[in-house]
Amino acid sequence: MKPICVILCLFCLAIKSMAQQPKTAFPPTDALPSVTLPPDVDRVLRDYEREWQANNTEKLVSLFTPDGFVMQPNRPAIQGHKNLQLAYSRSAGSPLSLRALSFAQSGSVGYIIGAYRATATGTDIGKFILALRKGADGRWLIAADMDNSVK
Repeated sequence: MKPICVILCLFCLAIKSMAQQPKTAFPPTDALPSVTLPPDVDRVLRDYEREWQANNTEKLVSLFTPDGFVMQPNRPAIQGHKNLQLAYSRSAGSPLSLRALSFAQSGSVGYIIGAYRATATGTDIGKFILALRKGADGRWLIAADMDNSVK
């Protein structure tokens, strides 16, 4: 019986010790500087903003590769234009301002790491990663869009 009591006491002490550890305070996303994107990549963000705000799901989905993904918190992955259009028809149509925090490309693939706001001058309310792929016509398209809120 004694070994069990000792183990239980040690476990409780370990839990109490972990609970008392100070949490690391990270700066808000707003503190991260925006980066300037090449015009052909920036077009993806500006088109996304415009079509989202207008609730134009057909044009919004046209910014994606035919096999593109949307991955949102607490929802299954959504793939393909038909499914993306259905998903966006239930969520698009609100104010949106996107800004890039980082960007890289190699050949016909690239990515944008960014943050989003409800207004151009507001505070960041979420983060996103766009995986990009160049289409046959040379335009950048979204292969995957993953986002989550900062809360």
